[in-house]
Amino acid sequence: MSHPERITIDTEIQFSDPLPQEVDVVVIGGGVIGVFTALNLVEAGHRVLLCEKGRIAGEQSSRNWGWIRQQGRDEDELPIAMQSVQLWRDIDRRLNGACGVSENGVAYLTTKKSELAGFERWVETARRHGLHSEMMTPAQIADSFSGQSAHGWIGGVRTPSDCKGEPWQAVPAVARHAHALGVAMIENCAVRRLDMQVGKVAGVVTERGRVVCDQVVLAGGAWSRLFLGAHGVKIPQLSVLATAARTGPLPDFAKMNSVDEKLAIRRRDDGGYTLAMADRHLFHLGPDGFASLRQWLPELRRQWRHTGFRLGAPKGFPDGWRTKRNWGPDQVTPFEQMRVLEPAPMPGAVGRMASRFVGRFGQVGRPDIPEAWSGMIDAMPDIVPIVDAVPQLPGLTLAAGMSGHGFGIGPGFGRAIARRLLGEPDEHDLSRFRFGRFTDGSVLELGPAL
Repeated sequence: MSHPERITIDTEIQFSDPLPQEVDVVVIGGGVIGVFTALNLVEAGHRVLLCEKGRIAGEQSSRNWGWIRQQGRDEDELPIAMQSVQLWRDIDRRLNGACGVSENGVAYLTTKKSELAGFERWVETARRHGLHSEMMTPAQIADSFSGQSAHGWIGGVRTPSDCKGEPWQAVPAVARHAHALGVAMIENCAVRRLDMQVGKVAGVVTERGRVVCDQVVLAGGAWSRLFLGAHGVKIPQLSVLATAARTGPLPDFAKMNSVDEKLAIRRRDDGGYTLAMADRHLFHLGPDGFASLRQWLPELRRQWRHTGFRLGAPKGFPDGWRTKRNWGPDQVTPFEQMRVLEPAPMPGAVGRMASRFVGRFGQVGRPDIPEAWSGMIDAMPDIVPIVDAVPQLPGLTLAAGMSGHGFGIGPGFGRAIARRLLGEPDEHDLSRFRFGRFTDGSVLELGPAL
């Protein structure tokens, strides 16, 4: 079955290189973070192997909204997000538009007066970093939708330099470029365990054999906690399920990517729109959820109205009650048993999105929605990622918990990770993303919810 808007287990394998005996760095995970890390390392002359258990961009990297945004970022993420916008533009130019990147801005809209003060604070934050963001009046909002909406938005905020891309084509295009430059890539090849010798990384054991290396980058998305747990390392990463969909062709009336309290919308290159539920996600309660409950309480208090809870994850999910938690290097792992995490859309989501679209853009009409999908968004309790070396496993660098920001911010974090492995100085202050912040007594500081 064809799924033109995302990657699935049915997608044809593109990368099946022979397993090298030795490399400088192994990257675990073929999402946006892993692919850009590998690209930066190979451009610096390193020998790199990227192993993906299923398909390049098969999970959240092809299932996201397609926004490349600076607006609304955590202030410590903002410099990296600003750099990422430029890096996305640059790689899209180098690849002759294969990533579908264009500058059309992002707008946050509201019908609530209480939201406007937060928008104004964001404008001040942006100004401190040299980023142009501006408040929007109702008339400006109406113009941004070409006069096709009479919805009661009372104001908004926009960042005109924000961009969009087509996720399902963008990450594979960058992967093909990295591969052409010399990155060895293997799909359908799970890394089962690290090979630790004398207390540090000496290689990895994949389902196809052992590879010698002294540096590993774990960019495994929702699977990162499970991989680390098998090595005795705990992180408070959890994942929530979010649903999006694509419409059939519609008039080109929306000048900007936008989101309000309930609906997100982005113009697509195929003539339709990507729609997403902005106010609802699902959380499947599993062993990790219960183990991390105390650390997640502040965020749960903030988001409980928007979170649906389910007792037990579907079979094979990372936090499933029956998902294996430990294994030997010669044993089949959960990564091989679930090559691509393909959660079903939330029940009733398609109908709600279509109705919300009509409620905002009734003059356009009710959209045809041929496909909907879900992805698992992995996050940390403070809604910013860990991007740091793992002290208990010298030689391992972790990049996890991107909290739905990964597609937009991936190029910047990939560059930051590569620079650290190359021994080059950080271009940004990365202390906010340190591994030990959940155990060193630091006060939890929540990042933005969206």
